[in-house]
Amino acid sequence: MFQNFEDSADPSFGQKHLPLIRAELARQGLDGVIIPHEDEHNNEYLPAANERLAFATGFTGSAGAAVVMADKAALFVDGRYTLQVRAQTDASLFGYYDLVEGGVAGYLEREAGSGARIGYDPRLHAPDALDRLKASARRGGVELVALDVNPVDRAWTTRPAQPQAKIIPHAEGFSGVAAAEKRAAIGQSVEAAGADCVVLTSPASLAWLFNMRGGDVIRTPLPLGQAIVSRDGQAQLFLDPVKVSAELPAWLGNEVSLATPDDLAPALTSLRGKKVLLDPALASAWYFTHLEQAGAQIVRGPDPCALPRATKNAVEIEGSKEAHRRDGAALARFLHWLATEGQTAPPDEIETVTKLEGFRAATGALQDLSFDTIAGAGPNGAITHYRPTAKTNLRVKPGELLLVDSGGQYLDGTTDVTRTIAIGTPSPEMRHRFTLVLKGHIALARVRFPPGTTGSALDVLARMALWAAGLDYDHGTGHGVGSYLGVHEGPQRIAKAPNTTALQPGMILSNEPGFYKEGAYGIRIENLQVVTEAVIPEGGERPMHGFDSLTLAPIDRNLIAVEHLSAEERVWLNAYHAKVYAEIGPRVETEVRHWLHGACASL
Repeated sequence: MFQNFEDSADPSFGQKHLPLIRAELARQGLDGVIIPHEDEHNNEYLPAANERLAFATGFTGSAGAAVVMADKAALFVDGRYTLQVRAQTDASLFGYYDLVEGGVAGYLEREAGSGARIGYDPRLHAPDALDRLKASARRGGVELVALDVNPVDRAWTTRPAQPQAKIIPHAEGFSGVAAAEKRAAIGQSVEAAGADCVVLTSPASLAWLFNMRGGDVIRTPLPLGQAIVSRDGQAQLFLDPVKVSAELPAWLGNEVSLATPDDLAPALTSLRGKKVLLDPALASAWYFTHLEQAGAQIVRGPDPCALPRATKNAVEIEGSKEAHRRDGAALARFLHWLATEGQTAPPDEIETVTKLEGFRAATGALQDLSFDTIAGAGPNGAITHYRPTAKTNLRVKPGELLLVDSGGQYLDGTTDVTRTIAIGTPSPEMRHRFTLVLKGHIALARVRFPPGTTGSALDVLARMALWAAGLDYDHGTGHGVGSYLGVHEGPQRIAKAPNTTALQPGMILSNEPGFYKEGAYGIRIENLQVVTEAVIPEGGERPMHGFDSLTLAPIDRNLIAVEHLSAEERVWLNAYHAKVYAEIGPRVETEVRHWLHGACASL
């Protein structure tokens, strides 16, 4: 149904494309080049034209990097992709390294070689991250060279054109707040930061601030562009004219002037003498260099749209709830299919993906998937961000687990849900591991925490039962989710890594602990949940926050070892399943409703 660059990437890319890139390195007098996954807009999911890392290597994960040198090449991925990277790339061409531990910086310091000249594209690196690379390079005797022409772009002679999807208004019935009101609030934030204006480079910020959506990025309705917003709320918006829909100018209003991407550099130059707010974690080094050379005074600070975008208003929260009801009905039909036809004639992974996407499309409201559906049968379920292809497609066998992680983009909300389903009779080990994961999920769903608490302070709750058994998982426990925007949205998250953003009412995050046994099976249970002000029984002395589950889908009771659940955990699960049946039962046909009643029965 929906396609992306991954459909054409394969392990032979390195063999085909590394020689082309190396020829460009020789022409530019370079010994190597750094190739990040991120593009000029710091996107996680990319338009095909910006998939430079996939072109060079064949690896299509949403995080990673490469260093290509004349005689060797290195690939860097995090714990989610350690299996996928080896399946998608040629191990004879690449050394594999951890993206987080050591990463590109460690490679430059210890393995690139003293005296090496390694190029980088300043449009693709945020300045804070670039400073760390430069410091490591200096310690290793490596010279980093800012490039005007990216060797990958020059080598990529078949590079697709940049996207030109129309940008359209996003109605206030979905956004909840008028764009003019948002711009006024952002102007106040700019003034509070001691700046005259802010340069916005994040497509998500543009979409949120101007109440508009685009189609430039697969799986996420983002418009690629930039904006300059003054402290009085007036703005200049830089968009490709081809993408401007007929209704957009009037929607934006008289206080927003439209300009083209070619106008951006002169507009930055015109800010000479101005104090310009710029986010060093999002904007690339190119902006900082250009503004400094223009004589502007840069005020480093967070994108002022990030936090208000993350704290959803009442309209957005109700929209998300309705999106999850609609999505939950599609999931119920899918899970019913798996519980009936799927048990007697187990499907393969591609059939599973096609079936689930069909149920979502049948709602008539699906705009896109929120990410490529993950359907991992048996051993493929242990590959955290696995995507089935014709080459890797497996049919799930009786006695195996099927892990399905999926989501949809609807005008009123973005969904993301993972369920692990037993096909046939699961082993006692599978049931035990599943129940440990479930205990972690319930602990995070039930927690109460004081204002000011960050997600990193809560991460351990999801891991405690697994840790007690000597087990763990190598991905974060929760990511932020947008409102008909990115399925991965900051600044909030729940993970081992420190995070300074306090969880606030209105933030939507995932709750997704897991366990993965390489070569055998994978388990993950994921709901989206919204931060709320918690109701504390009489006797509480301090205000508390909590979570309200948004996802509405039964958890496979065949995989639960009930004897390992506490009384409180059973109460939570029974209440959750009662909520699922009450919300979804009336939305599905009789046969599915009867099945759902049993799937949501009390333990």
